Amino acid sequence: MRKFILVLLPLFSATVFLAAAANVCLAGERPVLNVYTYDSFAAKWGAGPKIKQAFEAQCHCELNYVAVDSSTGILSRVQLEGAESRADVVLGLDNGLMVDAQKTGLLSPHNVFLTNLDLPFAWDDPTFLPFDYGYFAFIYNSDKLSQPPTSFQQLVDARDSLKILIQDPRSSTPGLGLVLWVKALYGDGAAAVWRQLSGKILTVTKGWSEAYGLFLDGEADLVLSYTTSPAYHLIAQGQQQYRAAAFSEGHGVQIEVAAQLKNAPNPALAQQFMDFILSDGFQSVIPTGQWMYPVKNIAGGLPPAFDQLVKPAASLMIDPRRIAENKAAWVDEFSQALSQ
Repeated sequence: MRKFILVLLPLFSATVFLAAAANVCLAGERPVLNVYTYDSFAAKWGAGPKIKQAFEAQCHCELNYVAVDSSTGILSRVQLEGAESRADVVLGLDNGLMVDAQKTGLLSPHNVFLTNLDLPFAWDDPTFLPFDYGYFAFIYNSDKLSQPPTSFQQLVDARDSLKILIQDPRSSTPGLGLVLWVKALYGDGAAAVWRQLSGKILTVTKGWSEAYGLFLDGEADLVLSYTTSPAYHLIAQGQQQYRAAAFSEGHGVQIEVAAQLKNAPNPALAQQFMDFILSDGFQSVIPTGQWMYPVKNIAGGLPPAFDQLVKPAASLMIDPRRIAENKAAWVDEFSQALSQ
């Protein structure tokens, strides 16, 4: 979930950058695996550093994260670089971007056996390998909001004095997830729902961190995030007042995926990393590194705090092919409704 206090990684020095481009580490000439991902995954408090340590212990290589600002940014960078990209693996695309990524022609099969996955939907995609998943939700502070909405329709019908924070679907994964959630629930009635919600939307931020920061500052009653967000407050801060509103219709699902580049500079190492993604060394970091659900059962199970999280009544996800065909129109529908 990228989440909670985000900063950009320091820039590489020219020497290190050139070494990575040559796919060789100057110290000991270990092979280098370049993984393009989003910044919070690679940040020191994210899942990336622990995964890097675990993988390097078995590969005798250097795992080099190239961090960009968002999942959309990962795809944009690979598209821009094309066949000359130095990426071996992209990590952090999701079900909303899969078809667009596939259309680039830059990806190859992951060749990983998809056995014993623990996902809300069956998964057999040969190109995209899932590494975590979560449910979108509106988070509230129970010390300030004693009666949160119990359904999406109740949120739509609420008084305009109830203020919510959401993210822009053009630049934010949760923002696009909300557009898909509304479309899954309301279909052709989505535009009317956006018009009803518009009076309650305090602001639409570029990304998740801006919206969540405003919420923690007390600027709004609800913020779009994930059902797993309260686990962070419980485990890392010992705070119990932050909770997800459980909606009776169900919650939208995000599944994050990795893919191998067809022209990966180090294909054997890339395949080794793809195999590692479904191992306990990777998956065990997800609950308290990503604050999401792992895609396989992990040794010792989930932290006890996860037992307190909302269990969605239904998992709502639109077919990725339908998303690719209609995403631009649905985002435009959202933008037009909020501008009226």
